[in-house]
Amino acid sequence: MKHQYVGDISDYRKYALLRALSWDGANSIGICWILTPDDGGMDGRKLAYLGQPEQHRRFDPELFDILAHAASEPDRRRLQTIEDSGAIAGALYYNETLPDDAAGRLAFIERCASEFRDTDLVFFDPDNGLEGSLPKGRKNSSKYLYLDEAASFYDSGKSLLIYQHFPRVERTVFMASCVARLRGIAPGCAVWAFTTAHVVFFLLINPESPARLAVAAMEACGRWDKGFVTGQYVAREYASAPIIDSRIRV
Repeated sequence: MKHQYVGDISDYRKYALLRALSWDGANSIGICWILTPDDGGMDGRKLAYLGQPEQHRRFDPELFDILAHAASEPDRRRLQTIEDSGAIAGALYYNETLPDDAAGRLAFIERCASEFRDTDLVFFDPDNGLEGSLPKGRKNSSKYLYLDEAASFYDSGKSLLIYQHFPRVERTVFMASCVARLRGIAPGCAVWAFTTAHVVFFLLINPESPARLAVAAMEACGRWDKGFVTGQYVAREYASAPIIDSRIRV
């Protein structure tokens, strides 16, 4: 995550999902931004939707107004603006910048785990998503979440929500591969996938989590139009095969 992304259309979808999963604060969420420095690139400039409230505000009017306010002035496009807004009821935030070096990264993860020890769900928001071929500790490794890090939180009883940007590969096969990798480090989890135009959020519900978190996930699947966020439960029998659209409507 970078400050320059605040208020972007993908940011809108992300916070809308987090608000739905929080269930008005009943499910406690820890948000680990996995913050990295702004790079001056083009990402984060998709703000045109804010000038079209008649089309986009209906998905989450309160949130839309918060983001419109944040994006209206450059100095308000900061994560602190989101944190201070109360957009996600009862959320805790870990907003340190993640370094590339392995020792600094380990200390970051340990501090984050301590901050979120009493939460039901931990959201990880890396720039790119899950680890690829880049080893931990190398330059730009801060743009990824590594599987052993996700496993350490899951093993402590947390459910996980993980941001994943779609690479330029066939999406169904890619998502199935991600689900298989995640099941490998999260035994017994129930998996949900929430997709948007460019992103998928993987929700791994730990069997130790309260049942209301799964209820919130089911409700989120039917909450929005397909063009905003689409949710589906990923049945276990499809873990190593293309994901089947098994959306649950409530």
